[in-house]
Amino acid sequence: MTLAAIILLVVLTHAAFAGARVGTALFALSLGASTFEVGVIGALFAALPMFFSVKAGRAIDRVGVRPPFLVGTALTAAGTALAYVWPVLPSLYVVATLVGSGLVIVHIAASNAVGALGAPPDRPRNFSFLALGFSASGFLGPLAAGFMIDGLGHARAFLILAVFPLVAFLALLVGRLRLPRPAAQPAQRVERRLIDLLADRRLRHILVISALFNVAWDVFVFFAPIHGTALGLSASAIGVLLGAFAAATFLVRLVLPALIRRAREWTLAGAALGIACAVYALYPLFREVGVLMALAFVLGIGLGMSQPIVMSLLFSAAPPDRVGEAVGLRTTALNFVQTSIPLAFGALGTALGVAPIFWAMALVLAGGMAFARRRP
Repeated sequence: MTLAAIILLVVLTHAAFAGARVGTALFALSLGASTFEVGVIGALFAALPMFFSVKAGRAIDRVGVRPPFLVGTALTAAGTALAYVWPVLPSLYVVATLVGSGLVIVHIAASNAVGALGAPPDRPRNFSFLALGFSASGFLGPLAAGFMIDGLGHARAFLILAVFPLVAFLALLVGRLRLPRPAAQPAQRVERRLIDLLADRRLRHILVISALFNVAWDVFVFFAPIHGTALGLSASAIGVLLGAFAAATFLVRLVLPALIRRAREWTLAGAALGIACAVYALYPLFREVGVLMALAFVLGIGLGMSQPIVMSLLFSAAPPDRVGEAVGLRTTALNFVQTSIPLAFGALGTALGVAPIFWAMALVLAGGMAFARRRP
């Protein structure tokens, strides 16, 4: 019941985040923003969390997950509601900052809580269930945002999205959910240095592979709406396209526990990188919605395996009393990627178009496959 409740809290919060991420891009484009401006807004979803993720992880190690859950859901609800209260281009910069910060806090808290449930052999299964929740909300959020934008307008769509994290906040506030307690800390206070975590070669390798998966995920989520708009697709069609991607991540995570029993986690990680590499090489060559949906679905199968595998490997490599800090370190690396990719690729997209970005991503993933084979 605790695992199911945690996943439900994540679904409600992440649905608002996923819908807002697509919605801000479409809202900004409708207000006349350039590709670079849309890139800046996309970067702000991760810019501020990049600086506090490690501290948030350390705080969770000390105080537990309930306070961060409350803070994260409240920030997400306030951020999405702001786009309705102040429906102009400057507000979207604040919306992205608030919503991104809230989701990161919830993500670190949820990862910590799920990793603490059950025995170590249960972690791949538990993280697969958590990833299923992210997939479900990743499907519902963009799909709902697309149809609500077409039917109700951009501002009203954000108001409805704000209801999801608000429900999660109220459920935490008035409910009696039993969440895992913090792990036992050393009797004597010791200095916590990131360099001690990074000195572990296995942990460094996991962080690099995790960053590659996140780059591949974010480039698609960021550029799919831009590419779809350039092709003349409606907001609903773009929402369905992203929904196909999210649906595939959901389906592959249903069978992932069985796959992990038959193949090593690093083998599956290499296969996921190969699938993503192939899709990125092919995606710019097609304009038909059906073909683009099929490619998005295949990409979702590849990238959908990444999060449970990476989190299971991370919990195995991190010290037990510094798991939250390790998750925060991973989140910092991911937030750096999420901040730099929209800015850099947004500028490149303005100058060169979308196709070179997809092909460059394919080359990066090909290098990632070689790197994964050199694992410790």
